[in-house]
Amino acid sequence: MIGHGDSMMPRCKDVNYIFTFCLTNLIRVSIMVNMNRLSTAKRAAIVKALCEGCSIRATVRMTGASKNTITKLIVELGEACSAFQNQAIRNITSKRVQADEIWSFVYARRDNVPEDKKGVFGFGDVWTWTAIDADTKLMLSWFVGKRDAESAHAIMQDVASRLANRVQLTTDGLKVYLDAVDAAFNGEIDYATVHKVYGSDPKAEKRYAPPVCLSCDTKTITGSPDAGHVSTSYVERANLSMRMGMRRFTRLTNAFSKKVENHAAMLSLFFMFYNFARVHQTLRVTPAMEAGIADHVWSVEEIVALAE
Repeated sequence: MIGHGDSMMPRCKDVNYIFTFCLTNLIRVSIMVNMNRLSTAKRAAIVKALCEGCSIRATVRMTGASKNTITKLIVELGEACSAFQNQAIRNITSKRVQADEIWSFVYARRDNVPEDKKGVFGFGDVWTWTAIDADTKLMLSWFVGKRDAESAHAIMQDVASRLANRVQLTTDGLKVYLDAVDAAFNGEIDYATVHKVYGSDPKAEKRYAPPVCLSCDTKTITGSPDAGHVSTSYVERANLSMRMGMRRFTRLTNAFSKKVENHAAMLSLFFMFYNFARVHQTLRVTPAMEAGIADHVWSVEEIVALAE
């Protein structure tokens, strides 16, 4: 699994897990070859393309850099962005936090995974767990793993470590959150869940039409959450940003991640761009500036410099 900090190292002895870290240390599980150093302008052009929804092959065509060079840049810069954000996103004075999970797959779709790799993490379904500050839109934490209790505990422990005060938390109705939130916050939280029931639109084209929300039920779990702010709308909108901003999250394409390590590295790079370099339309500043952990809009060149 891929997560945020040393405190999140899973204690599970399942050898099918690949243990690397997303926001603290991306452990290099494959041999890294030093690439010829690209100019800052070329690396910035590559990062801009990757964070605006272009695939690696499209970025190759636009920038002239080789596929292997771009992949190595993603891993190298992703590691640097992970380390920087692990230090920067601390003592956040948030009021409301929303958490969710988003599905993707690595190497192959679940049904197409070879028999010898079935059940091995990093082959087939992979879930990215995220937590966002509903007011500043800062992506506080993310974790790449399975959709299970162990991943829920990992993301909640990390979220708790980054907050400076008691917050109101909203998640979906996934049951593994219940014990994870209780263990991470020890009751010092105002926690509610949103359970949405979806169905298909009978008039829509079946393959491509999104499901329709038929009902939405909220439930208070701990504390006294403000009913007017019990919502997962912002984190779900962030899921859309992820699918639009990272080609490997786009459904029905062949741009999916081939290695889970590269998947995690691209997430770290994208969230660095999202948090520090992209001005949020409704905030008119970046989420990092709104949260008080940055004093200016970062340029992509500044992000690239983190790896130097």
